[in-house]
Formats: sequence, C-alpha cells, structure tokens
Amino acid sequence: MTHHSPKPEWLKQKLPQGAAYGRTSRLLRRQGLHTVCEEALCPNRFECFSQGTATFLLMGPNCSRQCRFCSVGHPPSGRPDPLEGDKVAASAAELGLNYVVLTSVTRDDLEDGGASQFAATIAALNKRIEDVRTEVLIPDFQGDSQALATVLAAEPCILNHNIETVPRLYSQARPQADYERSLYVLSESQKLAPEVPRKSGLMLGLGETEQEIGQTLQHLRQHHCDVLTIGQYLRPGKEQLPVARYVTPEEFVTWEEEAYRLGFTAVASGPFVRSSYQAQHMWQLTQSKVQA
Repeated sequence: MTHHSPKPEWLKQKLPQGAAYGRTSRLLRRQGLHTVCEEALCPNRFECFSQGTATFLLMGPNCSRQCRFCSVGHPPSGRPDPLEGDKVAASAAELGLNYVVLTSVTRDDLEDGGASQFAATIAALNKRIEDVRTEVLIPDFQGDSQALATVLAAEPCILNHNIETVPRLYSQARPQADYERSLYVLSESQKLAPEVPRKSGLMLGLGETEQEIGQTLQHLRQHHCDVLTIGQYLRPGKEQLPVARYVTPEEFVTWEEEAYRLGFTAVASGPFVRSSYQAQHMWQLTQSKVQA
C-alpha cells in the first residue's frame, strides 16, 4: 500500500473537544510553553489535552537536527529560558498533574545538549508538586555520558530514548542520528542508574521488514530497555517521508506479544501509540513487575 492510498478505517479518529482541551491549550500558551503534542502534530493530542495531560517540550520549538519523519522546526536559536523549569512546574501544578512527561528538541548547539535544563525542570517539579513523578524522553546528547549522568542524578522515574526505526533506515529517516549511539544511551543509563527503568519507541510504516523489526526489539532488550512503545508512522506534511505502508492493528498485537516474549516489562503497541502514550499506566505496570 503506498502513501497515495487513503488512510484505512482504523486510523480515523473522532476528535474530543471540550472545556478541558481548551483549558490545557490556553494555559500552555499563557506560560509561553511548547508541547511535543502540538509541535509534532501528535494524533492523540486532543485526547490527552481533554484529560488535562501534555508532554512538555523543553528548550524551544526548534531542533538542531532534521529528522525526515518529524515536523518540529529548525534550527534552534538562543539560550534556553532559565525560568522554563518553574513555568513547567507551575503549569503542571495548575493542571493537577502528578505524573509529568518532559521531552526536548535536540540541542547539539549547547555544551551539555540541554541535560542541565532537564535536571532543573525535574528539580522545579519536585519542589512544586508533592510526590510528583517525572518521565524524561531525552535526545542522544551525542553519546555524552556526563550529560546522561546529569539527567539521571535528578532522579526521573523513567528514562526514555527513542530508537525510532531500524538501522537500515537511519540514513534516510534520521541522518544526523546513529543507531549504535542510541543503543549506547540505553545501556549506559543502566550502568549509571540501574534503578531507573529504560524505555524506547519504534515507528512502523517507513519500509522496515519483519525481520528488521524483530532484530531491533532484540537489540533493545540486549541494551537493557524495559518499556516499549510501537506505533504507526503518520506523515506530518509534504516535506516529510511518505508512509510506506499502514500496519494493521493485528500486526501491532503480534509485535506486542513478541516484545513481552523477549522480556519487556511494559509494552504499548498500536496504530496511535506514541512515546508518551498512557505513560503513567506504563510506569505503574513496570513498578508492579519490579515489586512482584
């Protein structure tokens, strides 16, 4: 099936709107904050905003890299806002969140890749909200172990770094990233903070084969990844790569079963699954397995 085909039935969504959606959206604008939900045109943004949740995008809306599946702008300009952590904490408190997901654009232009901005934001959240849990979805920090240590020292409840696609498609989809380096981020995190579960995400529909997907899942497990999200790649605009095919809901179920068989502790796999999809539930699942 090529990208000219109309979207299959299972990819058509009803968009919930309503008071909570508008409230979340207005609050973020007022604080001058960005969300990956909006910048990356996430298909679940209506559902999440309606439930009063959002994934905060740190360090501005523009990225150092130009991944060909992503609609986030580039290049970045200026230093990150030193008050960003406090603004995120204030917004999260106003939204009544006790589980917050932080991500960022990639900032190869900063000495530590923005690691200290993650740490400062976690600290601000801990100060503002009692018993808050913070999940971080980090860039690769160009493989800098010190930057990784900075983030982990702030004690996030989960460290997420997305592998995104299979190695063969990196040159096409993520030309400035490196498959081995992304795996290194996961295994190095395990060395630095074994108590923090590691998470990664994979998009299907860019032209990967079944064998390649299976191999990537094995690589993730070998590099101590515990939690996994698998979703359908959807083309955000004409500039981005076309969809090679739409993966059926049944196939997503098969991959979920395979991931559990390989030993992942929590897996979400489906057409609309994204990195932060049901993040708190996934974390709870991991905790219950650890305690069992």
